Amino acid sequence: MKLLVLLLVVVSAGFIAACSSPDKVYQNNHIAPIEKNPFKFFYVRFFGEQEWADQAAQAYQVPRQAVDTQLINNNDDVGKVTWLGHSSFLVQLKGVNFLTDPVFSERVSPFSFAGPKRLVPFTFKPEDLPTIDFVVISHNHYDHLDKAAIKHLGNSTHYFVPQGLGAWFESMGVASSNISELAWWDSEQFANVQITATPSQHWSARGLFDRNKTHWASWLIELEGKRLWFAGDTGYNPYDFKEIGQWADGIDLSFIPIGAYAPRDFMKDQHVNVSEAMKIHQDVRSKLSIGMHWGTYPLTAEPVMEPAERLEALNKQQTSSDDFVSMAIGETMLLD
Repeated sequence: MKLLVLLLVVVSAGFIAACSSPDKVYQNNHIAPIEKNPFKFFYVRFFGEQEWADQAAQAYQVPRQAVDTQLINNNDDVGKVTWLGHSSFLVQLKGVNFLTDPVFSERVSPFSFAGPKRLVPFTFKPEDLPTIDFVVISHNHYDHLDKAAIKHLGNSTHYFVPQGLGAWFESMGVASSNISELAWWDSEQFANVQITATPSQHWSARGLFDRNKTHWASWLIELEGKRLWFAGDTGYNPYDFKEIGQWADGIDLSFIPIGAYAPRDFMKDQHVNVSEAMKIHQDVRSKLSIGMHWGTYPLTAEPVMEPAERLEALNKQQTSSDDFVSMAIGETMLLD
């Protein structure tokens, strides 16, 4: 019965309209188009060889704490990064506040009654966040582009989105003047911040009939001599990230996915595992990286704590053990 319900949800999702450019299909730089769809996913999920961990039963293991709302609303000059879960970060640096892929929904799904449900309770209330100057969006999958978050933020902020995705934001009531739609390597100045769309290796769709009609991106944010890079969702290749590192001439802080990688034969092209995440960290020449995209939604087969544990083990093998870290959901890290 559970499988039948899930299949009905998937079929229904195919009829959801997606705002996109109907005459353009976007590509990755170094691999053929990623041919994934919900039916292949459910075949792997229920009939594949790998046993899937019960991440919901393991959720108590995920480190979390209540967001210190007094700290994040303190308008001091101390740089701060708060992990809100999954790929959502609140970054506060030199008087600028921005969010990455904000998700405020319990489920990352087109429906409120089915689809991946958040493993741990929210550690913040959206209304407790400080004023947000801008938001960067990596792509249109439901665990990265959340209707509830965009409706909450509305026209109070500015959105930097990959090419082709601006129309979706306009359909949500966001004014075109509050949207910057950038192709890879396009840059835009926003106040004292330089924002550049950089490559990633992924795909897009919000239904069955809009595959790759909008692009995906990582984001380089440069602010008063500091360079931050948000990887978004990505697989690994030995070209794109080295180019980003060379172009940026090194990065001070990166946000790199470390989870949602199993089964490996199904996920490899679109989601890095921990060793590949470490390669990205090294390729972009990041001084400090924070692992994301784990511990928040049950998307894949690996045990819920495995990404953080593998990162810790891998760090112990490296020359430095403190330049690629994981955080607790809700934790705020103070930056030098």
